Amino acid sequence: MKIALIQSDLYWEDASKNKKNFETIINQIDSDINLIVLPEMFSTGFTMNASEVAETMQGETVHWMQSMAKQKNCALTGSLIITENGNYYNRMLFIFPSGEMQHYDKRHLFSLAGENKFYTAGTQKVIVDYLGWKICLQICYDLRFPVFVRNVENYDLLLYVANWPKVRTNAWDSLLKARAIENLSYVVGVNRIGLDANNYEHIGHSQVVDFLGNYILQPQETENVFVVELDKNVMLETRKKLDFLSDKDVFSIDF
Repeated sequence: MKIALIQSDLYWEDASKNKKNFETIINQIDSDINLIVLPEMFSTGFTMNASEVAETMQGETVHWMQSMAKQKNCALTGSLIITENGNYYNRMLFIFPSGEMQHYDKRHLFSLAGENKFYTAGTQKVIVDYLGWKICLQICYDLRFPVFVRNVENYDLLLYVANWPKVRTNAWDSLLKARAIENLSYVVGVNRIGLDANNYEHIGHSQVVDFLGNYILQPQETENVFVVELDKNVMLETRKKLDFLSDKDVFSIDF
């Protein structure tokens, strides 16, 4: 699978400017890409002002994502603020080339920033089937909670989108590697760069780690598009040789 990671600054609470910026970037990406990944809350930045900037699943940003996926004939994913049934969600959409979609609502809300006061937590772990790959969707703070993401489904790719600040970059780097090693899975982490309206600096460090914890893409700090190609067969062969997942604990999670 060929994946494009878009590491970009974000316009604060300005969906129109963010979509225009990402559309320009996406239009320059090669046509052989299978999946394009945007950061967490790519249309607004990580804001708690959900009531002012939230959109519906029939809103402009969702339609824009569908249009981009169809136009590029590839999948597109990233999270945005969605309002539904009187609640607000930090929702990661996975748009297929056909325009069809699946979504994952962020399970672990970042209480340090008050996210839990404004948003409703998700109640489901979501695995997307795409081009023969099982892809587990996760958002930012979820990275700190390994039990929820334990690879009991034999997924192939663990995908994190984030607005992870510079001050905790070491945790970002360390935990992405840990998730890859313990789950014998590829891990892709896409983070934003730039200063947000709360004066938190982000330096990106978007990266790709293989199933043994080795970098396929070293952490990056520039505003750019980074393309990687992942080989599922190599991963499966490694799992046969190092069958650690067969020794995993059996457990259930209460929501």
